Amino acid sequence: MNRVVYSIDGKDVRSIELDDAVFGLLVNEDIIWYAIHNELANKRLGSACTKDRGEVHGSNAKPYKQKGTGRARRGDKKSPIVVGGGVVFGPKPRDYSYAMPKKAKRLALKTILSLKAQSDMLKVVEDFSIVSGKTKDLLKILTNFTAGERTVIVLKDDDPFVKRAAANIPWLMYLSYNRLNAHDLFYARNVIALETAVKNLNGFYRQKEVEA
Repeated sequence: MNRVVYSIDGKDVRSIELDDAVFGLLVNEDIIWYAIHNELANKRLGSACTKDRGEVHGSNAKPYKQKGTGRARRGDKKSPIVVGGGVVFGPKPRDYSYAMPKKAKRLALKTILSLKAQSDMLKVVEDFSIVSGKTKDLLKILTNFTAGERTVIVLKDDDPFVKRAAANIPWLMYLSYNRLNAHDLFYARNVIALETAVKNLNGFYRQKEVEA
């Protein structure tokens, strides 16, 4: 699959070959859902906590005598039916994370990349960096490719200058080619991949398949 490489001014400069094993797969909705669900579950804190009647502070004495008052029979003020009492079957801290098979994770990411390429949401741009680290300099480049929609930049490495410039843009996310994120990548309306990042993706997933 051939793709146009754009300059930072939005002009066609050359073409690049996209590996069909990475960008030409059939869309597998199930594996995409599985990968996104896994990422969201792993981010979940699971810190919700309530006190049961054994943990609530208070006296164990009955509030009034068992008979003769005309009121319901009940125990101490820590009972779940009393305001301020313990909670029945309330949440406790827990770990929601679980492991996803590496092959399935890689397949999900390749499927999302294929989906973006086939939907014309993927644009390959020649390598650039924001030496000044200023947001306005990055926005000058982005205005040639997106109109402020949710966008992901796929970097060829951990470029601190681009990351610094992108920090103040709420609709922009950045990912390194070897640490992609299924959730951000899938929900992005535009994916801007640097030219070297695309070349690295072609080789990176090929190498992973050989190792597997």
